[in-house]
Amino acid sequence: MTTPALICPVCHQPLLAEAKRLLCPDGHSFDRARQGYWNLLLPQKKRSKAPGDSADMVLARRRFLEAGHYTPLADRLSALLAQHLNITSESQLLDLGCGEGWYTDRLARQLGLCTTGLDISKDAIKTACRRNPDIHWLVATGADIPLAPESVDAATLIFSRLMPEPTARVLKPGGLLLVVTPGPDHLRALRQTIYDEVRPGSGFEPARLLEEHFDSVLRESLAFEFQLDTPDAIQDLLAMTPHGHRLNQQARARLDKCTQLNEQADFTLHLFRKR
Repeated sequence: MTTPALICPVCHQPLLAEAKRLLCPDGHSFDRARQGYWNLLLPQKKRSKAPGDSADMVLARRRFLEAGHYTPLADRLSALLAQHLNITSESQLLDLGCGEGWYTDRLARQLGLCTTGLDISKDAIKTACRRNPDIHWLVATGADIPLAPESVDAATLIFSRLMPEPTARVLKPGGLLLVVTPGPDHLRALRQTIYDEVRPGSGFEPARLLEEHFDSVLRESLAFEFQLDTPDAIQDLLAMTPHGHRLNQQARARLDKCTQLNEQADFTLHLFRKR
């Protein structure tokens, strides 16, 4: 069975599985967590005691995604990779900033690839382990990906921080990087509810940060509507976004009165190929 080429986060030498631990030639060892993931995040790489999404944020995202609101996005990601990637029994997929693993699981099942999900949040990875035990789940940082150079055929980055150099390092020449960013009209109804003035999205373009190592293959927009029918569903959506940290008392009161939301999803999909 194909497995990812894991490397030691301390010395960057290959890690070999030995019973329920990983061991490198220099003797650095990492035990497999009870839930089934590997924690390869070194203490000095943490910016806080519990980096990444909290348990409450993870649960909110899981409830929202499992309700199927973003299924069109997940299906389009699978279709793009199937179209542009030469998939074989040895192909390796890496989902960077995988969160609780909803997208990771769908990609793995639809494409049949050996898949690794990586996130800095231990709470997120613990939840992801329950979703699909056949995926290789890692607690690690995207700034120092514990995978061998040129060992990955395709990587996905869905609303996560872009790390051009580490990502380019692990991708094979000709490997694909699929990046998803919010479009200008993403979650307009939510923003109109909580802000007095709704500004267009930032229009972040990853191509300018990736041009040293990658060529652009395509850039496309994906927009669709979905409906949230309960206050709890609206609160779950809010918890998934940065907007939840910016609410003043008046905005919170307006949102608390909202019992239904007809919402707009607006995504931009960017596909790159490593030179």
